[in-house]
Amino acid sequence: MAYDFKPFEARIKEVTLRLTKELASVRTGRATPAILDGILVESYGTRMPITSVATVSIEDARTLRITPWNMSDGKEIEKAITVANLGLSVGMDEKGVRVFFPELTAERRTELMKLAKEKLEEARASLRIARDEVWSDIQEQEKDKKMGEDDKFRAKDDMQKRADTANKAFDDALVRKEKEISS
Repeated sequence: MAYDFKPFEARIKEVTLRLTKELASVRTGRATPAILDGILVESYGTRMPITSVATVSIEDARTLRITPWNMSDGKEIEKAITVANLGLSVGMDEKGVRVFFPELTAERRTELMKLAKEKLEEARASLRIARDEVWSDIQEQEKDKKMGEDDKFRAKDDMQKRADTANKAFDDALVRKEKEISS
């Protein structure tokens, strides 16, 4: 009987998505709207993501333009970005809010690389936990006579191939982020 890897693959996809999102939030010298994803703005008595109250666009390589749908939200957006302490400069004008990405220093680049590697390690740890759970389940099924010993080792090999593929994707994501940080 073949082992069902669908839950394991779903966990891999979830971990990969989380890593991608976390790496996107690591600030580089280049303007990227993804850095604002975690920031909530006070609007109409509730806290909402910036994208729910404004349009975010890239003005140039180091500037984002945030155009609030209701101009009275501009000050709240400016305040929320400042409070988030992302190392960005924020300015208000008649069209909305401008977010400036300062040049990265060599020291800051090193810190960002360290942060990106920490995010990678967190993803790897999550993957290891998922892999261990699957391996325990495979062993349990073999013990309960739901699969034979050959099937158990075949399933273990399949599980490891899936984990190795995910780890390779994690490494590729880190390499892309390193290039982005160093450029």
